[in-house]
Amino acid sequence: MAVEDATTVAALAGQLGYPTTPEQIRVRHAVLAAAPDRGSVLVAVDAGSPADVIGWAHVELRDTLVAPATAQLMALVVADGARDRGVGRDLLRAAESWARDHGCEALIVATRVTRTEAHRFYRREGYDLDKTSHIFL
Repeated sequence: MAVEDATTVAALAGQLGYPTTPEQIRVRHAVLAAAPDRGSVLVAVDAGSPADVIGWAHVELRDTLVAPATAQLMALVVADGARDRGVGRDLLRAAESWARDHGCEALIVATRVTRTEAHRFYRREGYDLDKTSHIFL
C-alpha cells in the first residue's frame, strides 16, 4: 500500500464494515510502514487501471509463547464490483507468501461468525475451522 491509496483503502474498509476516514488510514499506515518486518498492507489493483485499488489485505506477525511463528490475516476486502474475479484469492496467496517469507509456519484467519460468505471463501481456499472464540473489550 502507498499513502496515496488511503482514500480507496478507507472506502473498502467501510465495505468491510469498518467505517474509516482516509486520514485515519494515513495515520495507521504510517505506524505499520515504520515496522515493515512486523506486518504489511497488500493491495490489488485493477489490471485495466493500475491506479485503482480494488482490494487489500493486512497481514501481521503474531508473537506468542504457546505456538510456533505465525502470521494473522487482520483484514481482507475486495471491492463489490471486483468480486468473483480471483482478487481475494490472489490477496490471500500474497499474504501467505509474506508469512512464509517472514518465517511463519501458518497464517491464521479470523472472521466474524456472521460472515458466511467469507467462511465459504476461506474453506474453498483450503482453510479449516479450528476454533471459535469470544473477544471481550
